[in-house]
Amino acid sequence: MLYEHPTYRIMGDRALLVELGDRISPLVNKKVRELFLCLKNNRVEGVVEAVPAYRSLLIVYDPLKITLSALKERLKKYHTTIDRSEIPKPRTLEIPVVYGGEYGPDLDWVAEFHRVPPEEIIRLHTGTTYRVYMIGFTPGFAYMGQLPEAIATPRRETPRTAVPRGSVGIAQNQTGVYPVKSPGGWQIIGRTTLRLFDPEKWPPTPLEMGDLVKFLSIKEEEMTRWEV
Repeated sequence: MLYEHPTYRIMGDRALLVELGDRISPLVNKKVRELFLCLKNNRVEGVVEAVPAYRSLLIVYDPLKITLSALKERLKKYHTTIDRSEIPKPRTLEIPVVYGGEYGPDLDWVAEFHRVPPEEIIRLHTGTTYRVYMIGFTPGFAYMGQLPEAIATPRRETPRTAVPRGSVGIAQNQTGVYPVKSPGGWQIIGRTTLRLFDPEKWPPTPLEMGDLVKFLSIKEEEMTRWEV
């Protein structure tokens, strides 16, 4: 549910958590994005950083430059007066994926779990446009939803200690791409050569909160054509 008024939670002596709803939903996340961009575009003195999440916005501030009460008043004003015309439309990124085999070692397990052929998992995964709800876990890791209910799948009972860069995973009703080699407990169904985190570039990731993503099924021999 979207809150009529934001809820504020004090996080130590220099951070404030602004909650805009009580559940994960596109509407709540859209409001978080709007408030985040409004705060970013207006450059409030004393605000050091703003970190958006599914249904909340964490604001780190300098209490020597702005008081907590002044920050709350500014946020209340933005929440009620956001100019939607100044909020950019979400971008859409296509991510090519080789599904199954050595690139998607969990695809067959996921198919067996849902009692459908692997091709049906691929069809459903590529047939949905996903919203980037937030970036977290590792640099550039985009939490995306919602997965079709027909392929919502639990995490692995035992996480892997090393998941290759570019691995495409699903867990519960989310999907995502591991932008760097890291531990992980999601079910890996494919892999992309598209680089989703590069510290030598700015911004270092092509995805940000609010963007839309479409996955494309490609053959292994096509990977080099998409490689970046």
